[in-house]
Amino acid sequence: MITGIKGKIIEKNPAYIVIETTGGLDYLVNISLATFTKIREMDEVRLFTHYVIKEDEHQLFGFFDEEERSIFRLLITVNGIGVNTARLILSSMSVRELQNSIVTENAKVLQAIKGIGGKTAQRLIIELKDKIGKLSLASTPESEKKQFTNNNNANAALSALVSLGFPKNSADAVLEKIIKTEGFDLSIEELIKKALKLL
Repeated sequence: MITGIKGKIIEKNPAYIVIETTGGLDYLVNISLATFTKIREMDEVRLFTHYVIKEDEHQLFGFFDEEERSIFRLLITVNGIGVNTARLILSSMSVRELQNSIVTENAKVLQAIKGIGGKTAQRLIIELKDKIGKLSLASTPESEKKQFTNNNNANAALSALVSLGFPKNSADAVLEKIIKTEGFDLSIEELIKKALKLL
C-alpha cells in the first residue's frame, strides 16, 4: 500500500501531477483542485496518497493534507460515490464547506455538484453526518488568488476539466461563456469551479 509520495514535480495540472521520486520513477498522481491550489507554486512536494487497484487500472490519488484524504476515504464509502466523483466533490468545494454542508444537512449545496442528485446527496448526509462531524479539521485559509490577463488559465482549466471526464467541446464552450461574461481575470481555480456548476 502506497500511503505517501515525495519528490520533484515535473508536470503540473489542476487535475493531476507527475512526481519524479528519488528512485528515478515518475508517478502520475490524481489530485483535487484544493490540493493543486496549495502546491501550485511548489517544485517539490510530499503528498498523502490513496492507492486504488482495479482489474484494468491502477490509480494513485494525492492530497496535500491528511484531512482531505480522510474526507476522500469517507466519501468513497458511500454507495454511488466512486473515486472520480469524490475528487470532483473536493474540487467543487473546500473540505470545510463539505463538512458544513453535510453536518447542517444542506442537500441543496451538495446537489449543485455535477453528478450529485437528490438521492445521492441524502445518502451523503445520512451516512456521513456522524462520521464527518467527529473529524477535527484544521481551518485552512483560502489561498491568495492570482490574477492573469491572458488565456493560459483557460487552457489549464480546460485540460483539468477534460481530465475530470468532461467532453472537451462542452468544457470549452462553458469556459468561453464564463470568460465572455467575467473576463480573463479569473484564476484557474475560479474558472474550474464556475465551469463545474454549469457542466
